[in-house]
Amino acid sequence: MSFSAGTNKEDRIKSCFVLEGGAMRGMFTCGVLDLLFEEGIRVDGIAGISAGAAFGCNYKSHQPGRALRYNLRYGRDRRYCSLSSLIKTGDLYNAEFCYRRIPEELDPFDRETFKEDPTEFYCGATDINSGECVYHKCTDGGEEDLMWMRASASMPLVSKTVNIGDLELLDGGIADPVPYGFMKKSGFQKMILILTRPAGYRKREIPHIAVDLLFKKHPYLAEAVNARAGHYNRQMEEIEMMEKTGEAVVIRPDTDLPAGKTPGNPEKLEITYAVGRKKAELFAERIKSFLCEPLRVECSGKVSVGKVLEYASQKQ
Repeated sequence: MSFSAGTNKEDRIKSCFVLEGGAMRGMFTCGVLDLLFEEGIRVDGIAGISAGAAFGCNYKSHQPGRALRYNLRYGRDRRYCSLSSLIKTGDLYNAEFCYRRIPEELDPFDRETFKEDPTEFYCGATDINSGECVYHKCTDGGEEDLMWMRASASMPLVSKTVNIGDLELLDGGIADPVPYGFMKKSGFQKMILILTRPAGYRKREIPHIAVDLLFKKHPYLAEAVNARAGHYNRQMEEIEMMEKTGEAVVIRPDTDLPAGKTPGNPEKLEITYAVGRKKAELFAERIKSFLCEPLRVECSGKVSVGKVLEYASQKQ
């Protein structure tokens, strides 16, 4: 826990990180989270969408630097993300390489620490048969949890649907771009929102005719895609109000980030990550005050950008 407002459990004020997606703009989120982790800032819960889930899980596993490291190391590897992967497998980001080989062999995900850390971790994915965002609580970092993270980050048109039980899932950002509403309903009151677009950014509508044609077999998905821009823009207005009233701390870049949808340009990834760290430095003390005595957990030393980049450049 990071704050106690009373002796009874039900009186505690629960805090959380809420992580927007944005493909490789998520390197900004990684920079923010890594710096805050090194500062000993802890929260009761995390909700991530798309890249926010795929990268944010490293906070709960106590692995600062990991997401930047493997993206730098494998960003130009055709096994990781490539047109050939899209043609051969139906996934731009190769599922076997991204969600098995990397976390199990090449840059192991610390599942044991993820499981033991008490932080509640949620990721959301869009059910293509209802158009609604479905949330999953990740508890052990095992195969099912990774399947949900994959589903959350499966961008439409360049990813196959991910089937989990009776659900057919795609990118959570379609139905719920920034999941603060879900966290409010789940009992979290103090929120730190990490966004990957600058203040004032608003999405443009996509022509509905094109969307309806592309997703004609899944009308509820088409409806969600058509509604996405309006939903996102309303969320931004609500977030700005939450920021003004002090209900939330909002960390976002000052300008558009250089990183895009794919990891092929390592310099842009490094810059985006460094921007996140720098922004977090400016917010760290404010967040500590906002949370009121955050729980401090042992960390195996600070992870400098230099050390991360040095490791990433090592030969396999």
